[in-house]
Amino acid sequence: MRISRKKRPKKTLIPHFNINERITAPTLRLLDDEGQNIGVLSLADALLKAKEAELDLVEINPKADPPVAQIKDFKHFKYQKEKEIRKQNAKSHAGEIKGIRLSMRIGIGDMETRKKQAIKFLERGDKVKMEIILRGAERYKTPLAYEVLKKFYDLVHEDLPVKYEQIATRQGNKITAIIIKE
Repeated sequence: MRISRKKRPKKTLIPHFNINERITAPTLRLLDDEGQNIGVLSLADALLKAKEAELDLVEINPKADPPVAQIKDFKHFKYQKEKEIRKQNAKSHAGEIKGIRLSMRIGIGDMETRKKQAIKFLERGDKVKMEIILRGAERYKTPLAYEVLKKFYDLVHEDLPVKYEQIATRQGNKITAIIIKE
């Protein structure tokens, strides 16, 4: 069986609204399509007013006492709600953890390149995980690896105020630290 790797679009999570005959409350506080309060009416009267206006009766706030319903075009109302949610999702950026891999024998030029990349990630709101993998005899020279991480942290800190979210720790043959923008 083949596994699809395509990303499927997330379904927008709009709140569920009861409309017309799906409303169960016996009495409703009714608003017209401009939002003006008409008053407290029975469900049958409210449905009649909505039909006269050739619009839908939408239950806006079912938890109020009595529930609030509004006479409006439901398709347009639903579109507006979806548009608001899309706008909120576009503005939200989940901070990811981006990895920067260093080595004990890293040169100044490579360190500068990785510093620029780390600053780009941090300014975007991401966290940066600095990582050194110790190979062979490097496993016995961990103080040097900690110095490389400290040196990289200082280089980044010169251009952008950062702080450790997780200080440098060794796990097996890896030494990792996570920094975030202050």
